[in-house]
Amino acid sequence: MKLAFSISLLALFSGFALAEAQPLSAEAVWQVARPAGLTVSPDGRRAVFSLTRYNLKSDKGNADLQLIELPGGKTTPLTQHPDSDTQPAWSPDGRSIAFVSKRGHAQNQLFVLPVFGGEAKNITQLPVAVSSPVWLPDGKEILFVAEVPAGFDGDFQKLAAAKKAEKDNKVSAKVTENRVYRFWDHWLTDDTYPHFFAVDVESGKIRHLTPGWKQLMNLNGAPEFDLSPDGKTIAVSVITSAPPYNELNHDILLLATDGSGKFTNITEANKASDGNPVFSPDGKTLVYGAQSRLDFTEDNVKLMNFNLASKTATAMAANVDLSPSDWYFSKDSTMLYFIAADKAKASVFSIPVQGGAVKQVLRQASNEQFQVAGPQQFVLVQHGISQLPEIFYLDNKNRTLKQISQFNHQQQQNTQFGKVEEMSFAGSDGKAIQMFVVFPPNFDPKKRWPLLSLLHGGPHSYFGDNFNYRWNPQIFAAAGYVTIMPNFHGSTSFGQAFAEAIHGDHATKPFFDSEAAIDHMVSRGYIDESRIAAAGGSYGGYLVSWIAGHSSKYKALVNHAGVYDLMAQFASDSTIHRVHAYAGSPWDKKENVLKASPAMYAENFKTPMLVIHGEQDYRVPVNQGLEVYGVLKGKGVDARLVYFPNENHWILKPNNSVFWYSEVLNWLERYIGKGPSA
Repeated sequence: MKLAFSISLLALFSGFALAEAQPLSAEAVWQVARPAGLTVSPDGRRAVFSLTRYNLKSDKGNADLQLIELPGGKTTPLTQHPDSDTQPAWSPDGRSIAFVSKRGHAQNQLFVLPVFGGEAKNITQLPVAVSSPVWLPDGKEILFVAEVPAGFDGDFQKLAAAKKAEKDNKVSAKVTENRVYRFWDHWLTDDTYPHFFAVDVESGKIRHLTPGWKQLMNLNGAPEFDLSPDGKTIAVSVITSAPPYNELNHDILLLATDGSGKFTNITEANKASDGNPVFSPDGKTLVYGAQSRLDFTEDNVKLMNFNLASKTATAMAANVDLSPSDWYFSKDSTMLYFIAADKAKASVFSIPVQGGAVKQVLRQASNEQFQVAGPQQFVLVQHGISQLPEIFYLDNKNRTLKQISQFNHQQQQNTQFGKVEEMSFAGSDGKAIQMFVVFPPNFDPKKRWPLLSLLHGGPHSYFGDNFNYRWNPQIFAAAGYVTIMPNFHGSTSFGQAFAEAIHGDHATKPFFDSEAAIDHMVSRGYIDESRIAAAGGSYGGYLVSWIAGHSSKYKALVNHAGVYDLMAQFASDSTIHRVHAYAGSPWDKKENVLKASPAMYAENFKTPMLVIHGEQDYRVPVNQGLEVYGVLKGKGVDARLVYFPNENHWILKPNNSVFWYSEVLNWLERYIGKGPSA
């Protein structure tokens, strides 16, 4: 079903060509307001969200809560505080909002704000951070998550004293015997676990719901759980694999909220991971996502409908080659809506809960934070390569989509975006490879331009039609580069087989595809073959180093947090899947690892390379960047190292990000110039 654009959306984009509009810059990216936590009130008449704005001078962001009327879009600020207010949750009567904020505390605590006037009330004052608030149905208690030590007995005063003693301890060693012992940028050796609690809003009395709990939850972000409509059960995805964690299998547990700690594992039979459980509003079913393999990280997620009465699970949309990421019931529990990556876009789909065909509801740019507002009415956040994030109201019955927020409207009007074109070309095995091409705002096809190929990480991810804060193609196009983003073999959103095609061989097909992308662009007649560069991060950085040893097309390379030595990746925070991804290991079939490792082809390195890495990067440890830089300098190849002592795999601090863009653009200009040839 194709949705019609509202007039207001067309009016928004008509402002692109205004004379005063300026091309996008790195500084301008940090002026973009970022919405999060969008959630609709019980009556569907309004929504609340946190809106983060950044300040380059303070090098920080601040989030405040905003209320938006539905479907009109009138927006009212709810909070204005120096500390960020996030994770809003509506009370059952729609008159209060729970949220988390520091507001004078060392870590986030729970607050409750009256919607129609009044001050926020501080509900918890604990020695640990509070997150993920959800109201119980009676409106008297709020469920929340806090990380506490193993053996925690419910005494927060004792815990505060123990944490103080821990802070005063002069021993700083981290000790483990586990295979998984750190993740992303933090260690997992403190023997602490996320627990569920419920706090009485009036008295502040706290009930401990998971005594004796020693379960890790979602290492990638917020815990995945849902509260049943009657408030008696929490469905939660936890890691049920035992230490030393030679595998990480997630199961769905049904946990009683009576404080007994009793639970039932409903997915024990599935030896792969299950996640994101969601109860139907009528309390009869539970939908969760299931994978079938643990050896392939991006195995398609399949929707499972679990009947709570019969205790049986039925697969939904089993024959559709999509991998849903978020799903939501209609208010009458008859339909399920889900978001899935779909050929480099994040699209919305629907399926009847009792079975039936999957239908595409919305395919346009990237959609997230989807929320049900009525029988066939929804709100969501949408953004694209040339579209700053805004809130939209989707009326599926009338097939209309209307932008209802305006927090980035002025900047959208004042930004001159380069034209975006979607292309395809023949890649490895003759398969069609999709890519986005972003042209400089003043692009003239009669002139000859430098080409920049951006190579995404993963490798099982994709460069999509979204507004990217860290690898924004419009910034590179604005500097005078025709910028391409090929979604080579291994990319997700193009089906399971395409993503799985490089399992066991990370180099061959993506490299061939990236070379074919250059040839395709050169054949169009406006690319200067002597002015070609490639840049990528993580796996994209791996591909950059592979290019350095196998291609002479490029005059400059940019390697951000890139894998260089596959053997050394067994120091990564995630090693379990690498044996399968590389089809070998340092102890078995190591020839497969070595032949796919860029480090084995250093004798061919000639192309100047900018190497960027963060000290707190545990996904691709910093030694990978230092090693390739050391090899390049030792060999006499032009190289420059940019090292961030306080960044992880991503560059997240505003001024560091602006500096990152300046370093990349300066490096490109040094070797391939910028703008069309004279």
